[in-house]
Amino acid sequence: MISVALIGPDGAGKTTIARMIEKSFPVPVKYLYMGVSVESSNIALPTTRLMEYLKSLRRKKQGVTLAKNVPPNRRNGKHKKSGIRAMLRLTNRLAEEWYRQFLSWNFRRKGHVVIYDRHYKFDFELDKVAAANEKRNFSDWLHRWFLANVYPAPDMVVYLDAPAEVLYARKGEFTLEWLESRRQAFLAQGQKTPNFFRIDATQPLETVYQNVTDRVMQIYQKKRSPRRTMSAAN
Repeated sequence: MISVALIGPDGAGKTTIARMIEKSFPVPVKYLYMGVSVESSNIALPTTRLMEYLKSLRRKKQGVTLAKNVPPNRRNGKHKKSGIRAMLRLTNRLAEEWYRQFLSWNFRRKGHVVIYDRHYKFDFELDKVAAANEKRNFSDWLHRWFLANVYPAPDMVVYLDAPAEVLYARKGEFTLEWLESRRQAFLAQGQKTPNFFRIDATQPLETVYQNVTDRVMQIYQKKRSPRRTMSAAN
């Protein structure tokens, strides 16, 4: 069947809506987290969980805490990774991304609608926009090129949109300027993305859910129509 990515800034309601669709959509649905947070992942490679565990141990030993209102790409300061370490991290990241993509293909082959909570292609493209004036190492550049040019895109993308002030009030994280820059980057992405739908996330939860499911059902029916036509012809 189809894959649907729910994207938007933190506080927009991606996970809540995705889980609602998983439980109540009229056709079989599989939920798949497609972001970088291992803690939020419902599925992850053992190597990814091990690397996150070792990273947390290192932070604890160094007395490092993650600042709540600092953008993620600046949380760890100017610490530079060695070339070998950076490539190992990239190799595991690519393996993780392909692992989840193969799971998605398998779910779809069995007739499920796959709901992505976030999506790598969009999150990392946003990081590029947010860090346009910062130097990036080769492994980061290679990873973004791979996602933009090789990694499969979802069949449709639903962007849950809300002003920076609303997002800040909901989560209390980052700054209004940073949240607004992310919002504008999402909107810019939408202009070059097929089947991109913007949904006003400031509406009541049930209204947002209904708007999203209506859009998903439209694409679902379009994808099924060619199959029905071919079956009737045979």
